[in-house]
Amino acid sequence: MVGLRPTLHYFGYSIMKFNMFFIAILSCFLVACSGNSDPPIEDQLQRVLDKEISKSSVHGVSAAVIFPDETIWLGTSGISYDTVAMKPDMLFAIGSITKNVVATLILKLVEENVLSLEDSLSKWLPPYPHIDSAITLRQLLNHTSGLYMFWDNQQIWDDLKAYRSRVFAPEEVLGYIKEPYFAPGDGWRYSNTNYLLLAMIIEKATDSKLSIEFRNRFWQPLGLEDTYLILEEELPDHLAHVYGDNFNNDGSYFDLTFLPRTSHESITWGSSGIWMMAGDLVRWSHALFEGKVLQRQSMNEMLQFATFKPVSNMRAYGLGVQLYTRGFVSGKEAIGHGGGNIGSTTYMVYLPEYHVSIVVMINAYPHNSADVITKGLIRTVLKDLDAIGLIPYFDFFPTGLFIIYFVLFLLFMTLFLIRKGKKVKKE
Repeated sequence: MVGLRPTLHYFGYSIMKFNMFFIAILSCFLVACSGNSDPPIEDQLQRVLDKEISKSSVHGVSAAVIFPDETIWLGTSGISYDTVAMKPDMLFAIGSITKNVVATLILKLVEENVLSLEDSLSKWLPPYPHIDSAITLRQLLNHTSGLYMFWDNQQIWDDLKAYRSRVFAPEEVLGYIKEPYFAPGDGWRYSNTNYLLLAMIIEKATDSKLSIEFRNRFWQPLGLEDTYLILEEELPDHLAHVYGDNFNNDGSYFDLTFLPRTSHESITWGSSGIWMMAGDLVRWSHALFEGKVLQRQSMNEMLQFATFKPVSNMRAYGLGVQLYTRGFVSGKEAIGHGGGNIGSTTYMVYLPEYHVSIVVMINAYPHNSADVITKGLIRTVLKDLDAIGLIPYFDFFPTGLFIIYFVLFLLFMTLFLIRKGKKVKKE
């Protein structure tokens, strides 16, 4: 028995050293993540932009963040063209984020009893080939109509490029529609056709132009008057230059800013036609999702999500709003919308738990730098709010959860060494 004392003493000493070692590691993590030595959050956000632009082929980026206290950060990096730096007041096409504005306008008209989400197409529009007139507005809004996506028809691309200066009327665009993907309500599939029809319904219900309704109901009340629906309103000169392959898919990459785009903008009128600055888009996001645009019941309707197998960074879709995959937003809940247009890619992200809105616009399409920058800004903001894991790479583990796992691991190792010591004692 006496001979075992050194052994037991050794294991006791080992347990003590083990505990002290991991407590020291935990302390280092806590100190490292305390943020006391971090540069100002504005500098950290700017670093995210500069780092990606410096190493990618993207010319420039414009971004904006609204923090929980409603202060706004505006940041840019890179160039618009030649030696002209990107500036916060430069306009970008926001692409499919236009759908979010169209959906909000539909819900506004529902609040006014002009429309109902259960209205069928037949109540507002004449019949069209391959379009079931029993489809409801709700099914158009959340992409459960099954309607064919007009961009899937190669002929519309050929005609777009052949007649760049021609205005395609909505009825002409509907002429490119083919058989539906499924019966209304039997599935989910993203289709710009849905929002083309919704824009047509808005004009029919209001006896007004889409751009006028946007301006009177949203842009003027919110002070976002430097916002435009390109088909119906003249754009000012302060545009960000944009770059892409001109839909040729041949590896070419050049400035598309002054390429005639009437055909494209008329085709995408109700689904992708708005132009904004990053600062104004982030204000739109914050006003909408903070409840300053729609009534509570309308917001509840907007956030009723149709779920499906994740598509890119989207795991569910409401009424003009997407629910992002958790991997895209550091494991948090986030809503908003993404958009692409000729030569530009945009993200609008709102983090409801933290009351944060983030917008990223790059002058390239398609390009994954928009994803990289958006995720980087989200991670930086969450870290500043102490809402992210101790180790930057483990974004899915908030600080509290990490500590719980650490303590459990520490307890397990302690019990393991005690058990091993008892085994040696018996021998």
